[in-house]
Amino acid sequence: MVIKNRKKFVRAILLIVGVIIFINILITDKSYSHQEIKYKTISAASGDTLWDIAKAEQENNSYYDGEDIRDIILDIEEVNKLESSSLKIGQTLEIPIY
Repeated sequence: MVIKNRKKFVRAILLIVGVIIFINILITDKSYSHQEIKYKTISAASGDTLWDIAKAEQENNSYYDGEDIRDIILDIEEVNKLESSSLKIGQTLEIPIY
Protein backbone atom coordinates (compact mmCIF):
# COMPACT_ATOMS: atom_id res chain seq x y z
CA MET A 1 0.00 0.00 0.00
CA VAL A 2 1.39 3.34 -1.03
CA ILE A 3 0.35 6.43 0.92
CA LYS A 4 0.19 9.33 -1.54
CA ASN A 5 -0.93 12.02 0.89
CA ARG A 6 0.36 11.50 4.40
CA LYS A 7 -1.78 14.33 5.91
CA LYS A 8 -5.03 12.88 4.57
CA PHE A 9 -4.03 9.43 5.79
CA VAL A 10 -3.29 10.70 9.34
CA ARG A 11 -6.55 12.67 9.39
CA ALA A 12 -8.52 9.64 8.27
CA ILE A 13 -6.93 7.45 10.95
CA LEU A 14 -7.58 10.09 13.62
CA LEU A 15 -11.18 10.45 12.44
CA ILE A 16 -11.72 6.69 12.59
CA VAL A 17 -10.18 6.48 16.07
CA GLY A 18 -12.31 9.44 17.19
CA VAL A 19 -15.50 7.83 15.89
CA ILE A 20 -14.63 4.55 17.65
CA ILE A 21 -14.00 6.38 20.93
CA PHE A 22 -17.24 8.38 20.55
CA ILE A 23 -19.29 5.24 19.87
CA ASN A 24 -17.64 3.51 22.83
CA ILE A 25 -18.58 6.43 25.11
CA LEU A 26 -22.17 6.36 23.88
CA ILE A 27 -22.47 2.62 24.44
CA THR A 28 -20.84 2.55 27.86
CA ASP A 29 -22.27 5.81 29.20
CA LYS A 30 -24.80 4.08 31.40
CA SER A 31 -25.78 5.34 34.77
CA TYR A 32 -24.73 2.82 37.34
CA SER A 33 -26.06 4.94 40.15
CA HIS A 34 -26.89 2.85 43.13
CA GLN A 35 -28.99 3.91 46.00
CA GLU A 36 -27.01 4.61 49.11
CA ILE A 37 -26.94 1.58 51.36
CA LYS A 38 -27.89 2.19 54.95
CA TYR A 39 -28.00 -0.29 57.77
CA LYS A 40 -30.44 -1.15 60.49
CA THR A 41 -29.38 -2.88 63.68
CA ILE A 42 -31.24 -5.88 65.04
CA SER A 43 -30.61 -7.97 68.12
CA ALA A 44 -30.82 -11.75 68.04
CA ALA A 45 -33.49 -13.14 70.34
CA SER A 46 -33.72 -16.58 71.84
CA GLY A 47 -34.21 -19.15 69.07
CA ASP A 48 -33.29 -16.78 66.22
CA THR A 49 -31.25 -18.26 63.38
CA LEU A 50 -29.64 -16.59 60.41
CA TRP A 51 -32.10 -18.50 58.24
CA ASP A 52 -35.08 -16.96 60.13
CA ILE A 53 -33.60 -13.48 59.95
CA ALA A 54 -32.73 -13.86 56.26
CA LYS A 55 -36.23 -15.16 55.50
CA ALA A 56 -37.80 -12.15 57.23
CA GLU A 57 -35.48 -9.78 55.36
CA GLN A 58 -36.24 -11.52 52.04
CA GLU A 59 -39.94 -10.85 52.59
CA ASN A 60 -39.77 -7.35 54.11
CA ASN A 61 -36.56 -5.67 52.94
CA SER A 62 -36.44 -4.21 49.42
CA TYR A 63 -32.63 -4.48 49.49
CA TYR A 64 -33.04 -8.24 49.12
CA ASP A 65 -35.80 -8.27 46.48
CA GLY A 66 -35.45 -11.35 44.29
CA GLU A 67 -32.43 -12.69 46.20
CA ASP A 68 -32.01 -16.33 47.14
CA ILE A 69 -32.15 -16.87 50.89
CA ARG A 70 -28.71 -18.51 50.90
CA ASP A 71 -27.23 -15.40 49.28
CA ILE A 72 -28.93 -13.24 51.91
CA ILE A 73 -27.42 -15.35 54.68
CA LEU A 74 -23.97 -15.05 53.11
CA ASP A 75 -24.40 -11.29 52.77
CA ILE A 76 -25.43 -10.90 56.42
CA GLU A 77 -22.46 -13.05 57.47
CA GLU A 78 -20.11 -10.94 55.35
CA VAL A 79 -21.48 -7.57 56.50
CA ASN A 80 -21.20 -8.63 60.14
CA LYS A 81 -17.92 -10.52 59.71
CA LEU A 82 -19.42 -13.65 61.25
CA GLU A 83 -17.24 -16.74 61.36
CA SER A 84 -20.19 -19.08 61.87
CA SER A 85 -23.93 -19.01 61.44
CA SER A 86 -24.52 -19.50 65.17
CA LEU A 87 -26.05 -16.51 66.92
CA LYS A 88 -25.97 -15.56 70.59
CA ILE A 89 -28.89 -14.01 72.43
CA GLY A 90 -28.52 -10.22 72.28
CA GLN A 91 -25.95 -10.34 69.47
CA THR A 92 -26.41 -7.31 67.23
CA LEU A 93 -26.44 -7.60 63.47
CA GLU A 94 -26.23 -4.88 60.86
CA ILE A 95 -28.73 -5.46 58.03
CA PRO A 96 -28.41 -3.51 54.75
CA ILE A 97 -31.43 -1.46 53.69
CA TYR A 98 -32.13 1.25 51.09
